[in-house]
Amino acid sequence: MKMKHEIIISIASNENQEANLAKARELLKTIIPELTFTHELWTEPVNTTRKSMYLNQLCKGVTELGPNLLSEVLKETEMRLGRRHNEDGIVVIDLDLLQYDKERFHIKDWERNYVKDLMKEL
Repeated sequence: MKMKHEIIISIASNENQEANLAKARELLKTIIPELTFTHELWTEPVNTTRKSMYLNQLCKGVTELGPNLLSEVLKETEMRLGRRHNEDGIVVIDLDLLQYDKERFHIKDWERNYVKDLMKEL
C-alpha cells in the first residue's frame, strides 16, 4: 500500500485571475482528487513593476506522489494553463508546494499575510 502524504499548495494569478484560478482548481482536482480550497483573497503585488492585483488561494489534500514529482507536476500544470516565465510581470498561474507532510517550502511565503490568513481555513 502506498503512503498518503498531506500537502498544501498555494495558487496565485495576476492575469484574468478568477478564470485562471478556476482552471487551476479543475486541473488540480484531476491530479489530487481529495482537495479542499480556501476562499480567494486579493493582494497587492510584491516585488514587481506590474500593478495588477493578485488573486490567491490555498488548498490542502493528500497524495501518493513524492515531493519532487509533485513539484514537477505543478510546473507542468502551470505550463498547461499558459504560464511562461519572463513575461514582464504577468503571472497567468503560480502553483507552489508550500508543505509536504511536516516539511515546509517557499519559507518567505509563510510570512505573507494572505498565507497566514488563509491557513486558518485549512
